[in-house]
Amino acid sequence: MSLSEEVELLRKVPIFANVELAKLKLLAFTSERMRFDPGQEVFKQGDAGDAAYVIIEGVAEVLVDTPTGPLKILEFEQHAFIGEIAILCDIPRTATVVAKSELHTLRISKDLFFRLVEEFPQMAIEIMRVLAMRVDSTTAELTDARNRLREAGLEEPSS
Repeated sequence: MSLSEEVELLRKVPIFANVELAKLKLLAFTSERMRFDPGQEVFKQGDAGDAAYVIIEGVAEVLVDTPTGPLKILEFEQHAFIGEIAILCDIPRTATVVAKSELHTLRISKDLFFRLVEEFPQMAIEIMRVLAMRVDSTTAELTDARNRLREAGLEEPSS
């Protein structure tokens, strides 16, 4: 993939949509291109968050550890921005991400990411929007799961 193709890909990622062309070129040039085979981990739950990733091509699964083993909670495809929670919150990775298919990504270091956010406050707004949508989706799924448990008689109604 050429630098100009990577820049066009970055433009399709919502948080980078309003970043000026010169900065996107710098981002594409300084990001590390990575390839993962199906089943290979991009990062593991509990690891330090040192970078975020943009999916160029392929599908990644998001897994969380549970007492009964890994639980798949999401899938991400081309143009998805993943791994940002650990670097934004300076916490260990909240999930494991595994390549479902051959996966090509741009790895954006924590330092580079924060420099971009400082220069483009609009990015922070887009990040908040993406995270808020994820929280909304998770809340809806939890509500649905709780209602199904109640209907099955496995959970008491809350008071």
